[in-house]
Amino acid sequence: MKPGIHPAYGPVVFRDKAAGSAFLTRSTASSGKTIEWEDGNTYPVVDVEISSASHPFYTGTARVLDTAGRVERFERRYGRHGAN
Repeated sequence: MKPGIHPAYGPVVFRDKAAGSAFLTRSTASSGKTIEWEDGNTYPVVDVEISSASHPFYTGTARVLDTAGRVERFERRYGRHGAN
């Protein structure tokens, strides 16, 4: 790699505002805010709106849509066209 053209890659804390959780990982994201982590070191912190801790897909709270009911409701509302 050429020196001086790549962003700095280092430890960053991502804090999920919706779930109130945080995790430490490595990233090129930067921030002017810092946080003291559990290990006693200070790291930059990036606040995010949604992470795996609060997203419905990962938490198991996702709604299952009734696709058969939606199709039937559409056919009742608009009728069945051109099918026979």
